[in-house]
Amino acid sequence: MIRFKDALGAALVLGLALSVPPVAAQVTKHSAVQAPKPPVVERKPHRLVLQVNTNEPAMMNLALNNATNVAQYYQDLGEKVEIEVVTFGPGLHMLRDDTSPVKARISTIALSTPAISFKACGNTQSNMSKAENKDIVLIPEASVVKSGVVRVMELQEKGWTYVKP
Repeated sequence: MIRFKDALGAALVLGLALSVPPVAAQVTKHSAVQAPKPPVVERKPHRLVLQVNTNEPAMMNLALNNATNVAQYYQDLGEKVEIEVVTFGPGLHMLRDDTSPVKARISTIALSTPAISFKACGNTQSNMSKAENKDIVLIPEASVVKSGVVRVMELQEKGWTYVKP
């Protein structure tokens, strides 16, 4: 004999089952059930500061090799990267229009790889100007920061990776 309580419970379960449309009924011929897409996680860019403080073409080229290799590596992965080449002291010759042994290469890099920027120490530029009794003109791809050493410090304090080739 079925008890009233059991019959009532069965009726409630049956009623609920009938009131919810089956999943297949919700799908039209123009749509399909798809798993939700995972959220896109925006990674912060990789950041590298390269210091150049010597007037040695080999070191300048090494810094440029490092910069372009790192930029290419992350570009191949589809990840963002920011690279600053910071020059000061004798390394300012890298960005001087009249003495840079790598200015043609920097021009090519600047056109093809906007992730790489070039910073010149304003203190060094001023001191060289006084010592040589002339204006020190920089290549067009360079921008001046007040102090190259301070720029390197500030970037490191913000979590940038530091490399001295």
